[in-house]
Amino acid sequence: MRADQLIVNVHVYNSYYKRFEMNNVAAVLDGRFLYVGPGGPEMFQADEVIDARGRYMIPGLIDIHLHIESTMVTPETFSHGLIGCGVTSIVAEPHEMANVFGLEGVQEMMAASRETTVDMFYAIPSSVPATPMETTGGSIEIEDMDVLLATGEIICLGEIMNYVDVIRDPECKTNQILQHIRKNYPDLVIEGHTPKLLGLDLHRLIYAGIDSDHTHQSIEGLQARIAAGMFIEIQEKSMTPEVMEYLIRHDVAQHFCFVTDDVMPDSLVERGHLDHIVRKAIQMGMRPEDAIYAATSTPASRMKMTDRGSIAPGKVADYVLVSNLHDLSIDQVYKNGRKAYDDYEPYKQERIIGQFPPHFYKSVQLEKLGVADFAIQLSDSKVSGPGVDLAGKGEYQCRVMMVKDGSTFVEEHIAPVQSSDGELLWEESGYAQIATFERYGVNGNRAHGLIGGDTIKRGAIATTYSHDNHNLLVVGRNREDMILAANTVISSQGGFCVVEDGKVLSHLELPVGGILTEEPLAVVSHQVKELRAAMLSLGYVHYNPIMSISTHSLAVSPALKITDHGLIDVNAGKVVSLIVE
Repeated sequence: MRADQLIVNVHVYNSYYKRFEMNNVAAVLDGRFLYVGPGGPEMFQADEVIDARGRYMIPGLIDIHLHIESTMVTPETFSHGLIGCGVTSIVAEPHEMANVFGLEGVQEMMAASRETTVDMFYAIPSSVPATPMETTGGSIEIEDMDVLLATGEIICLGEIMNYVDVIRDPECKTNQILQHIRKNYPDLVIEGHTPKLLGLDLHRLIYAGIDSDHTHQSIEGLQARIAAGMFIEIQEKSMTPEVMEYLIRHDVAQHFCFVTDDVMPDSLVERGHLDHIVRKAIQMGMRPEDAIYAATSTPASRMKMTDRGSIAPGKVADYVLVSNLHDLSIDQVYKNGRKAYDDYEPYKQERIIGQFPPHFYKSVQLEKLGVADFAIQLSDSKVSGPGVDLAGKGEYQCRVMMVKDGSTFVEEHIAPVQSSDGELLWEESGYAQIATFERYGVNGNRAHGLIGGDTIKRGAIATTYSHDNHNLLVVGRNREDMILAANTVISSQGGFCVVEDGKVLSHLELPVGGILTEEPLAVVSHQVKELRAAMLSLGYVHYNPIMSISTHSLAVSPALKITDHGLIDVNAGKVVSLIVE
């Protein structure tokens, strides 16, 4: 019988028994597996015969929860990086680009993904903007979702982030979206974002149709979610010894999978992607067969990808040849039965520019900033509170955002700050200033706050890569450095800039929507590594300072954040003043 490709002398992973079938053969025809089982080369007339030499054959890895924009590169560049990690299918949710350009942002990300080697399925961003307490460049409304669903290229509704309103406000936009989706698209998977929720609140979210969670898990939360029928997506920050021991010792394989969510460019190059998570799970004591299952079969099942996730007749011929199972040494990767990556051959990426419409490179609509833009005025209602008239001098109790290493959560701290001539003397307070400026030309909003803890001790950092609104965010210890950092980012139409004593230490340009670059992955990786080192040199103490600062404006991540509307008490779901009443 004819076959396009025959793989012999190979140990094939059987997803249905979660074991390797030793010394099997696998035949591929028209990009799909035709036969998998015992036998030899005499069974088929194959155009290509691959002698695996006793290596292990596993399905292509599937990551069902990630954001391409977190890697700051285009879909084409992202695909280049993923293939070398054995990742052949992903579900991407472009809510970062949606916050910048709305429906068009999603459509253009999808268009940029159609010719990539990796199969890129898409989730509809469900929370754009993430809350009503911020200004974005675009939004995703119910009618936009209908447009996207009509393409047939959407695989799920992306993570419901505004869980507070789902519980507290029956008439909120998010509940309207959920009701619309459940009524008109009852088979569509709905993804969740439910940090720390337990008891009745958790069950109310599940009742609303949100039946997965990818946030940081504790044993208590994990047990509560599984018991209530939730599917758990385990990212690296949830891979604590306690959680991994629970997953290893209990029969819960059908209830979880591994995901990455957000991966920095240098981490992708140096550590890998989903393969790194699988490798880590094995190193933490999980059987290789079980770790592979959680990165292939269960994610495929969750997203109703019935054509992939296993090596079996009729399935897409996406597979990886691995020489060492315990450290997941990836030798070759095949996509639709064709070799896409070989560890023993050159693997280079060419730079492709102009992948998006011209206006995607002109999204920062801000004039240059000056000294007055970093004054914290007592007359500002976001500082004093609506309708509050403060004296021009004296000491005031102020809310301070306290950064803590190991988490993107920011705690609230109350501290006294002196004032004079109608301004807070923040440069003398022992804290840095954090400021955000609406950059889409919508309303000119801005807000100021104070920040301390494990953040910078000198200099300044500015960025338009600030989740989820991606307005210009600036943190600094003095006005001069803040001005230089901010104006450098404005001039490059987005990115990051780190400054100390009037000198630019690092500048990463992100001109596509203010959040992506078209540079090759190797170049971006080097730039991000330099950026991280520059941030740490200012005294930042954090395992991931880039993710830390970029989530200071994420108004769904506890506890005190900042947007152009002002300081946000995340748990209360409201704007609060800088000065405590």
